[in-house]
Amino acid sequence: MESYYQNHQLPHPVLPALPPLELLKGQTALVTGANSGIGRAIAIALGRAGADVVINYVAAPEEAERVAEEIRLSGRRAIIARADVSNEAEVQAMFAKAVEELGTVDIFVNNAGLQKDAPFHEMTTAQWDTVMNVNLRGAFLCSREAVREFLRRGVRPDVSVAAGKIIFISSVHEVIPWAGHVNYAASKGGLMLLMKSLAQEVAEKRIRVNSIAPGAIRTPINTGAWQTPEAYTELMKLIPYKRIGEVEEIGRAAVWLASDFTDYMVGSTIFIDGGMTLYPGFETGG
Repeated sequence: MESYYQNHQLPHPVLPALPPLELLKGQTALVTGANSGIGRAIAIALGRAGADVVINYVAAPEEAERVAEEIRLSGRRAIIARADVSNEAEVQAMFAKAVEELGTVDIFVNNAGLQKDAPFHEMTTAQWDTVMNVNLRGAFLCSREAVREFLRRGVRPDVSVAAGKIIFISSVHEVIPWAGHVNYAASKGGLMLLMKSLAQEVAEKRIRVNSIAPGAIRTPINTGAWQTPEAYTELMKLIPYKRIGEVEEIGRAAVWLASDFTDYMVGSTIFIDGGMTLYPGFETGG
C-alpha cells in the first residue's frame, strides 16, 4: 500500500500508539464478527483498554482464537463463541456463555455484517433475506440480549456510570444511497433507526446506544476497491482526505464510545470516513 500513498505524494499514515489507559477495566465486551477486519480491530482495542472480550464468529474458529490470544497478551480474559447472529437460539446461547464464563456483558458491539450485491432487477429474495437477516435481524437479536443483561445487572458504579453500552457498526451507506447494493444500504438505513429508537427507549435505564459509521476502510471484504493503483485512484475521488481508513481507527473510536468519557452521547452516529459524507462531487462547486 505504501506505493499508493507515494503515487499521491502522501505519506503512509503511521498511527500513534495508544497510551496504556485502562478505560474499560473491570468490564466485559462482546463483539460480533470479531475474527477479522473491523471486528477484530475493535476486539483487540477493547482488550488493550482493559476489557475482557467475547469474540463471536460464525466461521474460521482458528482466526477467532488468534484474536483471543492477542487479547490475552494484554493480560485480559478472552473467549471465543460461535453463533449465527440471525439465529435466536444461538444468540441466546452465546450471551449465556459470556455471562457464565466472564460474569456479565457491559459492552456490546454489533459488528457482524455482510453484502450480497446485485443489480436490483436481478436481486434474488435469498440475497435480500441473507443481508437483512444478518445486518438487521442480527442486530435486533443481539441487542435485545444485551439490554436484558444490562437490565438484570444494573449499574455497577465501580466500573462504569452506565448500566451498559451498545455500539452499532453501521456504514456511510446509512445516509448515502448505493446503487447495485440496495439490500445493504437498506439494512444500514434500518440500523440507523434501530439505533436511534433503541437509544431513546433505554436511555432512562442508563443504557447508552450509539453507532460508528465507517467509510472506506482497508479490510479483506473490500479488497477490490483499494488493491490496485487504478482502483485506489478511483476510490480517492470519493474521499476528500485522500487516503483509505485503517481498522485500528474504528477500534479506537469504539473504545472511546464504550468509555465513561462519552457518557452524555446517546443516539449519535460517528462518521469515520475521511469526509466521504461531505458530497465530494461538489468540492469544486458542483
